[in-house]
Amino acid sequence: MNIDLSSGLFYFLAAVMLFSALGIIYCRNLVHSALFMALCFISVAGLYAMINADFLAAVQIMIYAGTVVILIVLGIMITRRTTMERTSMPEKKYIFRASVLAGILFFLMSYIFITAGTLPTLNTVTLPDDTVSALAELLLDRYMLAFEIAAVLLLAAMIGAVVLAKGADEK
Repeated sequence: MNIDLSSGLFYFLAAVMLFSALGIIYCRNLVHSALFMALCFISVAGLYAMINADFLAAVQIMIYAGTVVILIVLGIMITRRTTMERTSMPEKKYIFRASVLAGILFFLMSYIFITAGTLPTLNTVTLPDDTVSALAELLLDRYMLAFEIAAVLLLAAMIGAVVLAKGADEK
């Protein structure tokens, strides 16, 4: 990919991601916020595709942009809560303060990156041809113990949630 084209695509996806993240926060309609979340997830998948992580891009679209956003929209529709008035939103002064603080942090980080000098390029890193097999090799060989511990921890959390939900009905 051409350097100018990839830089332009990166900045476009970053702008879409930033716009959609702000849309999630500032939108008063919960369904519109969920749609902005889907747009944010899709732009993250585009960034994954730019760095040749095709498996992560596909998983990002299928799981996050597809499943999670659909579950959120169904949850909103089941509870019939379409606006943010009845939710526990922070006051507007806190949102403004957080936005100003995020802007200051953004400009501070930009200044640090600009004055730091050159960043390493992707030409020094060798990318695997097949990211799925490389990821599978890492998860099932080098990091297998951590992968299994995370799976057992998630299983314990799911069993605990089921026990708590069942116990709430019996009281």
